[in-house]
Amino acid sequence: MGFKKAATKRAAPAPLDEPKLLEYALKSLSVKAQTERELRTRLKRRAGSAAAIDAVLAKLHEYGYVDDARFAEGYASARLESKGHGKQRVMRDLRARSVDANKAEKAVAKVFEGTDEVALIEQYLARKFRGKVLPEYLAEPKNLAAAFRRLRYAGFSSAASIQALRRHSEQADELDGTEAGDPEEE
Repeated sequence: MGFKKAATKRAAPAPLDEPKLLEYALKSLSVKAQTERELRTRLKRRAGSAAAIDAVLAKLHEYGYVDDARFAEGYASARLESKGHGKQRVMRDLRARSVDANKAEKAVAKVFEGTDEVALIEQYLARKFRGKVLPEYLAEPKNLAAAFRRLRYAGFSSAASIQALRRHSEQADELDGTEAGDPEEE
């Protein structure tokens, strides 16, 4: 029988005045890019007053360190280049990060402009199913359905997903893009 160490409660840090809060915000932004809302939430934990938060955020806007439109564009670009995700997934992730819908839509449209979604899906399939011969693997209906769900979760449209899967399986036409939980319907 082991003894558990009693949990010690740490005292809450002392509230920060405006100059210290600005320093805290700059350190936070140097570690990770954040939206205005994410930074505001972080600052609320350490601020002495709401006025200090507003003043710090105003200074950060003035300096150009907090710009949700630029954040959304950089985020969308990174998701496209490194993860190969589709538009819908990037939009969903930006909404989760509390980016304004209009700013997110403009950024995603700009980043994905000229991108061939079917070619992007082909790259995604090659990466996620490497080592498998896709026509053989997707001949099994459950594997085909799983691949379709995976493509939908990655943010690709139903039509483009079916079009790409059709190249590897004749059964792809049987997939229905209006399944329960279809991200386009959210």
